[in-house]
Amino acid sequence: VQLVESGGGLVQAGGSLRLSCAASGGTFRQYHMGWFRQAPGKERDVVAAITWSGSITYYTDSVKGRFTISRDNAKNEVYLQMNSLKPDDTAVYYCAAKQATHFTDITDNRAFDYWGQGTQVTISS
Repeated sequence: VQLVESGGGLVQAGGSLRLSCAASGGTFRQYHMGWFRQAPGKERDVVAAITWSGSITYYTDSVKGRFTISRDNAKNEVYLQMNSLKPDDTAVYYCAAKQATHFTDITDNRAFDYWGQGTQVTISS
């Protein structure tokens, strides 16, 4: 499975961005999807995740109410709508896929099998 992110950029605090991740080379419905981020000097942590059907989502506390993850299985794409952005959201954002078995390890980046190359998101204050 190949994953390609797009949509990153530089925005002012309070602004919005929409990240997209296009998947190819596999059956998209067979994968739960996640968005992770990694800031300089920090670990790569989960931001949001979604089950293969889109029926269950997960958000890390710091983005609840501001970010929304969604997917379009017909287009083989997953999205991350980011609103009310803060300087602390600055990071490289990665899209990742894991086999759609259980969802309980969705916060563990070791559970994900495939990763995109990342897209830079920079929020200015």
